[in-house]
Amino acid sequence: MRTNQLTLQITRLIGEWINNYLPSQNIRSEKTARNYEYAVSLFLNFLEKDKRVNGLSILPNDFCPQNIEEWMKWLAIYRNCCPATCNNRLGALRTFLRYVARTDHSLAYLYHEAQGIPLRKALKKPVVGVSKKGLKALLSVPDQRTSTGRKYLTLFTVMYNTASRLDEILSLTIGNLHIDVSPAYVTVIGKGAKIRTLYLLPRTVTLLRNYLKEFHGKTPAPASYAFYSRNIGPRGKISQVAVNKQLKKYAGKAHEVCPEVPLSLHCHQIRHSAATHWLDNGINIVQISTILGHSNVNTTMVYLDINLEMKKKALEKIENETISKIPRKWKHGSSLAESCGIKPIISKGR
Repeated sequence: MRTNQLTLQITRLIGEWINNYLPSQNIRSEKTARNYEYAVSLFLNFLEKDKRVNGLSILPNDFCPQNIEEWMKWLAIYRNCCPATCNNRLGALRTFLRYVARTDHSLAYLYHEAQGIPLRKALKKPVVGVSKKGLKALLSVPDQRTSTGRKYLTLFTVMYNTASRLDEILSLTIGNLHIDVSPAYVTVIGKGAKIRTLYLLPRTVTLLRNYLKEFHGKTPAPASYAFYSRNIGPRGKISQVAVNKQLKKYAGKAHEVCPEVPLSLHCHQIRHSAATHWLDNGINIVQISTILGHSNVNTTMVYLDINLEMKKKALEKIENETISKIPRKWKHGSSLAESCGIKPIISKGR
């Protein structure tokens, strides 16, 4: 294939991925799609500035492992990116190359080679939650004499009750709310389009009923967003930036009353706090993992930043429950294979 054809091939794939593929996949978080595009844009910027590649000379082989590894160093040195950010950028670039591999099999080698690039060692920062006292102070701040205060009290209460991710809550439609049944619950669509059923406490149900009546009227449309944008209306989802801005404003006021409320509070800390409080109340770590939508209980262990003693107790409980269900096949006279739980080989001789 000629050079100009190769250039047209890779530029076309970049444009189709950003303009057609990502929107068609209905990525639930707009921020994720923007991060994907930004990572590829950073790589192209690196090629242009460091490798002197322009739009008329870019080739598929410019996405080779050597260039990607040099790009990772470039991100760390010239853009002061931490190892975790470098890994996120690499993951986004791999996502693009996976699309390239599926779309054009002649370029599949680019994705497979990129998979072999090692991640940078990154220390995971523990998420700092809010104490029960701090959460109580935070939820007491929104002014219930104003519609904005009533709206955000309901929103923050639902977030804390369900321990859902912010985008999961903002993506809730009226059809996802089931508050006229007993027990009341919401249907949340999480990462990987996984559906979770999360039950609501009576106080949350009361707040939701009053909120829906005030903001959606007597007959709300099932497809309307429960927490919608004031500028767009019920068909438009409120932005995460707007919610976090309001949360920080309320956190500042709550901090004056209770210093345990961080001034830099963000929405994900409410999710973390709820899960931690459940653990303190004696809820099983496996149940918490299911509610949070984690596919692996180890993810929950890291996420909650449980101390070693709590980890030990939780793992012992899981282990005891598992071992109790294993049939005891180590009785006297059983073969080695039987004691390991597999069918033994019956042979006549050695």
